[in-house]
Amino acid sequence: MKAPIPILRIFDVVKATEFYTGFLGFKIDWKHEFQEGCPVYMQISREVCVLHLSEHHGDGSPGSALRIETPGLDAFVAALQAKNYKYFKPGKPSYMPWGSWEIEAPDPFGNRLVFYERKGPA
Repeated sequence: MKAPIPILRIFDVVKATEFYTGFLGFKIDWKHEFQEGCPVYMQISREVCVLHLSEHHGDGSPGSALRIETPGLDAFVAALQAKNYKYFKPGKPSYMPWGSWEIEAPDPFGNRLVFYERKGPA
């Protein structure tokens, strides 16, 4: 088996693209519509992290959460803080009692992306 690919429900491909590519730095690998005006299903990736985004009813539930291991979390967060994304400005990662530093970034559709790095306490 290989790593699963989560499907996150989105409601607006333009807002999803702004958040996932413009803000988080993912790239669009492919996008599919059965015909113009139909819901979009697309794959995005950043390094080895692959996500599917879907406007289709029944593909995922809004409000899903996923954890993304992010080596170099501090640099990633600093890059996000430097961007002018008006809907979210991350703070500092927090240390969790299970041994990782984490920061949560909610997408425009209520999905929660938790970026984390395992390293010792502060």
